[in-house]
Amino acid sequence: MNYGFSKTTNYNFEEAIEKVTEELKKEGFGVLTTIDVKETLKKKLDVDFKKYIILGACNPPFAYKALQSEEELGLLLPCNVIVFEKEDKTVVSIFDPMVMTEIIKNPAIGEIANEVKTKLQKVLESI
Repeated sequence: MNYGFSKTTNYNFEEAIEKVTEELKKEGFGVLTTIDVKETLKKKLDVDFKKYIILGACNPPFAYKALQSEEELGLLLPCNVIVFEKEDKTVVSIFDPMVMTEIIKNPAIGEIANEVKTKLQKVLESI
């Protein structure tokens, strides 16, 4: 994956969600949205899917600073974190905010994205 970073954990699915939420909080992120993909696909399409959650994580000071530099950046926010089951393991993947710098050619966004990436990598290392 070239647009994020991942880690396979020894946590079960529910534990991984709790742990990643806790570690995000330590780095100043809150979870604004939680999308249960398995539940949504079952409800909308009546199909079975593996356990898969999308967490919309936001660090308000960084979001505010970035939005001041680039109004339409909200199209790329919040930072998504996914937790899913794969081959009896639980995987946590986090969007790499540096990908935004390939789309938005604003040096201020690059600086912010780099700081956010460092924090998100700490989250993944702590899991």
